[in-house]
Amino acid sequence: MSRLADLINELCPDGVEYKNIGSFADCVAGATPKTTDPTFWDGDIPWMSSGEVNKGTVYSTDRFITKAGYDSCSTKMVPPGAVVIALAGQGKTRGTVARTRIELCTNQSLCSILPQECVNSDFLYHFLAGEYDNLRAVSSGDGTRGGLNLKMIRAYKVPVPPLEVQREIVKILDQFTTLEAELEAELEVRRRQYEYYRNQLLSYDALVSRCPNGVQYKSIGSFSKCVAGATPNSKNPSLWDGDIPWMSSGEVNKKTVYSTNRFITQLGFDSCSTKMVPAGAVVIALAGQGKTRGTVARIRIELCTNQSLCAIITDKTVDSDYLFHYLSGQYDNLRAVSSGDGTRGGLNLKMIRAYKVPVPPIEEQRRIADVLDRFDALVNDISSGLPAEIAARRAQYEYYRDRLLSFPEKK
Repeated sequence: MSRLADLINELCPDGVEYKNIGSFADCVAGATPKTTDPTFWDGDIPWMSSGEVNKGTVYSTDRFITKAGYDSCSTKMVPPGAVVIALAGQGKTRGTVARTRIELCTNQSLCSILPQECVNSDFLYHFLAGEYDNLRAVSSGDGTRGGLNLKMIRAYKVPVPPLEVQREIVKILDQFTTLEAELEAELEVRRRQYEYYRNQLLSYDALVSRCPNGVQYKSIGSFSKCVAGATPNSKNPSLWDGDIPWMSSGEVNKKTVYSTNRFITQLGFDSCSTKMVPAGAVVIALAGQGKTRGTVARIRIELCTNQSLCAIITDKTVDSDYLFHYLSGQYDNLRAVSSGDGTRGGLNLKMIRAYKVPVPPIEEQRRIADVLDRFDALVNDISSGLPAEIAARRAQYEYYRDRLLSFPEKK
């Protein structure tokens, strides 16, 4: 990084100018064609939704619209090299930043920033990626449930060092993001391997071929106890921040739960109908934001849950890790049996108890769980395997990003 230090000493030894984004860039929002009109969708125009900012660098979009769909609304084409920021979105999306590598259009919850030649778009991306908390803080509303808008983005100030300095910083930081992207790609390959072996090992034909005495399909309720939890009054501080682990529905995405994000007091536990669940139980999301419903986790500590989770406590005839792996492969089927229209509906305890799973002899269950646990540790364990390496690289990137992008303001 000595070259960068030399450039800074030569070109901006007294600091850099901070400028409003609107002074050097066009900021535009998109729009969404009518979702109920099939003639507007599945065309060849890439259309980016707010959740896709989590890709970081966007090489493709999940959905496409037709020319008729494009003409039907006020969305605009954005060139490659734009910086895109989420004005709103589910959960922690608002304030998240991405950069585009293809021409595309966006929905109304995204602001595309098109900088002039004085600002390198990748430099702007890296800087704004480190401004997540600040961007959310300036949002309208209460700072938690509010939203960003074009006026706020245009007024937001960023450092603008000489282009040579910008390019050198991008060169350094992109080394970290490239390595992280390569590890993410490898992780995706490992996930697919896990899913392949899981589906192979747990297919009915495979189970029967390895179990000469046959395999029974049993309803979950026939070999387990299924319980839902509850939530203490969130406005009463005496019920929270105690020492009883309390699991929310979003935490099923941890897959294997060693700790919870929140804790309740004994008073909070007694105030509602939540129940303590032993370590080793399987937990399934009955409802939740986005794609949460139908997601399965297993717990390694005693805890209680909210009302949107069903804890499955198996008897001695079924290995809980085997059940976790089997139900992990049943995501689409579990959502399909949900109440409602299958998209916005919810699961309930009755559905979970009635859901049938293949139950081979316990020795075979444990053998399958042992094989799949090795893959699962590689793709999901945050203390080892690829997730741990990705987290380490992300921490390195953030450390150097924050160091390299902290400029004194020129007086």
